[in-house]
Amino acid sequence: MKIEVWSDYVCPFCYIGKRHLEMALEKFPQRDKVEIEFKSFELDPGAPVHTEYSIQELLSKKYGTSIEQAKNMTDSMSQQAATVGLDFQFDTNIPTNTFDAHRLTKYAKLKGKEAEMTEILLHAHFTLSKHIGDKDTLVEFAKQAGLDEKEAETVLSGSDHSQEVRMDEDQAGQIGVQGVPFFVINRKYAISGAQPSDVFLNSIQKVWEEESEMAPLQPLGTDGMACDENGCEIPPSKS
Repeated sequence: MKIEVWSDYVCPFCYIGKRHLEMALEKFPQRDKVEIEFKSFELDPGAPVHTEYSIQELLSKKYGTSIEQAKNMTDSMSQQAATVGLDFQFDTNIPTNTFDAHRLTKYAKLKGKEAEMTEILLHAHFTLSKHIGDKDTLVEFAKQAGLDEKEAETVLSGSDHSQEVRMDEDQAGQIGVQGVPFFVINRKYAISGAQPSDVFLNSIQKVWEEESEMAPLQPLGTDGMACDENGCEIPPSKS
């Protein structure tokens, strides 16, 4: 079984959805028969690598709200993250462009380190408040994942793996991905958003039992929390 995951490293629900999927797979008896492949998706391809604005300031501008209201949004997302053991630090978060991070992950995939690099980048952005658009910082992440430092520098200094990133994004458009995270199981079923772990588990079990021929993607569950080019769907704050 193959599960393809379209996501972006600055999408909070992509990290939460990743945890939900992992929790489901822990309960799936055939976990060793499941292959996870991460696909590139840029929420904002035009985002600058460096910006003077905080995430709350950017959200305030985007949604036309006050800084306080924007902070309430990030606090709500932090609460959602905490339910699956994630520690989001939005007050020190560094907004950036993710294209080079996606290129680095494609390089890591060639070396069998895609899963490690994906987790490192998400953790670095949301918990450690690292600058995941900075090339020197990305080289450090590559080293942390067990990759060759010099090779990573070469990749990031040029345009290596740009085509693979664009191919993922083109595929997303072809199959109707409008927001992330977006999960595709055996190119047959689609799960949109950070669905609860039981939705993932039930879906995986359903596909495993069917093992039928390829068919058009069928939605499983209602739309979950997701991010698109217009922003993130913010859940109500818990008092």
